[in-house]
Amino acid sequence: MKNRIYLMLIGFAIFTGATFNLAKYAVHYFSPASAAAWRFGIAALVKVLILGLQKQIKSKIIKIHWKMYILLGIIGIFGFNAFFFLGMQYTSPLNGALIMGTNPLVTALFAYFILKNPITKQQMLGISFALVGVILVLTQGSLEIIQTLSISMETTTYTMIVGSLCLVILTAFSLSPQPLSHVTWSAWGAILFMALFTSVLGYLWWNKGMATIGASNTSLFFNLVPVVTMILSILTGALITLPQVIGTCLVILGVLTASGFLRIRKKQKVPASL
Repeated sequence: MKNRIYLMLIGFAIFTGATFNLAKYAVHYFSPASAAAWRFGIAALVKVLILGLQKQIKSKIIKIHWKMYILLGIIGIFGFNAFFFLGMQYTSPLNGALIMGTNPLVTALFAYFILKNPITKQQMLGISFALVGVILVLTQGSLEIIQTLSISMETTTYTMIVGSLCLVILTAFSLSPQPLSHVTWSAWGAILFMALFTSVLGYLWWNKGMATIGASNTSLFFNLVPVVTMILSILTGALITLPQVIGTCLVILGVLTASGFLRIRKKQKVPASL
């Protein structure tokens, strides 16, 4: 069961890693607000259809948790993605992935302080490996680059609806680089990929991981996101360096260590002879 969850989370990392490159491309044709609105509007519609087919739309649940859905929608979908697409307008996919690479550490710390989930020595070692790897992958070992860096299905569905509505309102006050009639098929393809694979399938896999192996272990797979972003950047013309190779290996080692794939063997104490 866990191996299946790990494969899902690797798939999530691949989809999310590609999102940085796709978002950078999309903002050439859409304003940050409209790109996010199209992405999550489509994703919310697909999720509503899925809930409808599964007969899981329950008005009672909505009435009980509507305040939480509004809050999560405004903060998690509207706030995060408005700033995400705005940031991608001014920086590179690698810089964006580097900043997001701190997510597992922040998640583990919040899980420790809020949910009282303990952080094991193995998890801390894995987080350390992964963070060092992320930095090496994205900075190519240069300190100068660092200094100049410019829960459920119902919950995600309803928060996406709220967030999408807020983004649509913001779109009315935003200027788009291109009119919709001039947007290319490839730009629409980027939006559809982010909506269907990252925001629908990726979210489902991520929530499944959270429910099965916990917040701290699941968040560790986010360290693979910058590696995917790096690989895609290389495929689009960037050169790979030795620090990036070492960093990639450290990221993978960190995830394997902290998730439990690699076990740290404790030295067995030899009983003293009488």
